[in-house]
Amino acid sequence: MRKLLSICWAIILLSSCAEYYRVQKSLDVSERYSYAKKSYNEKKYSRVVALLEDVLPSLSRTSEGPQCTYLMADSYFNMGQEAEASRYFQTYYTSYPKSPMEEEARYKSGYCLFKASPEARLDQTDSYGAIKELQSYLDFYPEGKYKEEVQSMLFELQDKLAYKELLAARLYYNLGNYLGNNYQSAVVTARNALKDFPYTKHREELLYLVLQAKGEEAEQSVLAKQQERVREAIDHYYAYLNEFPEGKNAKAATRIYERMNKLLIKE
Repeated sequence: MRKLLSICWAIILLSSCAEYYRVQKSLDVSERYSYAKKSYNEKKYSRVVALLEDVLPSLSRTSEGPQCTYLMADSYFNMGQEAEASRYFQTYYTSYPKSPMEEEARYKSGYCLFKASPEARLDQTDSYGAIKELQSYLDFYPEGKYKEEVQSMLFELQDKLAYKELLAARLYYNLGNYLGNNYQSAVVTARNALKDFPYTKHREELLYLVLQAKGEEAEQSVLAKQQERVREAIDHYYAYLNEFPEGKNAKAATRIYERMNKLLIKE
């Protein structure tokens, strides 16, 4: 009995594959599209993409255009090919505004790029693309059904970008005076991150890094510039302490302040 069932399944499978390959070679657009919808319902997404790639241009200006484009986008999405999925979701909402799935397409366009966003040390092109798409969703649907999810993704992406800047600022700081004053570069990078991402969870670390860099710059400065830089470091200590009086770097910040105070010439 078990052997008979196996034979039956094999026959069904072979029959299905044979039908698919026949339809794939067919020049009948309607037949290919119909089989693509059938494959989508069966979650055979690679078949959907293979069948629709050639017929999508023919259907794009017909009443089937919106659904065909959405099926293509969602199939790529389910295959884990986020960049291609996002591109087709964008095509859907730009080509067919006010279509039934427009909100869904705008959301998924950003979500796909969010999923494709790599860890902070790598290129963040997809992160910037995701932010653009997700913000666009909020612009069009400020009270949309995905509002909270979109806001959460935006905060996560902004934190990732802020962390990337923090890593860059730390690198400058660690280079010190190697081939120039890298402490200034550390300060500029950290300040830009604070300006661009004011609500990041890395805010304390960025503020503390500015203080560290200012302190090192003051200690290693020529006498003509030292007093000005010491005062700048002290100002940054108070700026840090004002925001994070109980911060995890508060004690270390106070030690920097004490070092600066010893260098300060009292008038």
